[in-house]
Amino acid sequence: MLRALILTFAVVLGLGGCAAPQPSGQLGADGAPLPKVYRIRPVDADKLQFRMLDSVNALRQASGIVPVQLNAQLNAAAATHSRDMSIQNRPWHFGSDGSSPIDRVRRVGYSGTMLGEVISETYETELETLAAWMEDPGTRAVILERRAVNMGFSWFQEQNGKIWWTLVMGGAPGTLTVE
Repeated sequence: MLRALILTFAVVLGLGGCAAPQPSGQLGADGAPLPKVYRIRPVDADKLQFRMLDSVNALRQASGIVPVQLNAQLNAAAATHSRDMSIQNRPWHFGSDGSSPIDRVRRVGYSGTMLGEVISETYETELETLAAWMEDPGTRAVILERRAVNMGFSWFQEQNGKIWWTLVMGGAPGTLTVE
């Protein structure tokens, strides 16, 4: 009797180890765990900008292109547009006042050439967003623009965790039109 009880106990333990692990947290409609919200803390803002700069420059270097530098004026233009996209609740290149990327770069006093802007509305990290941008030929071309010497990068995060990303590339002083 004792032998049968021990054998039954061993079988139950063995089968219990075969059960699929239960995911922790909430599940989505597809049964997969829901992603955690990526929260950007104010103390991490500088680190985040430099992490993006380093990643962009690594991609540029791998493509044989000169690195870019962060530019405070372009950062300001990017921050303004990220907040404005949130207010409009749509990712697009025009401001709520009808401004274009060229207008925003002019407003912050950037004396270089505005070469391009990439935007995104997501819950993903900055590096996941950069990876998505690199998969699209249009946004990839902006990031790898050979004439770029400056970069502006900023975001706005809503209370629900949604992040509005904006990256602006600028060239040397000259005309402010996209060539």
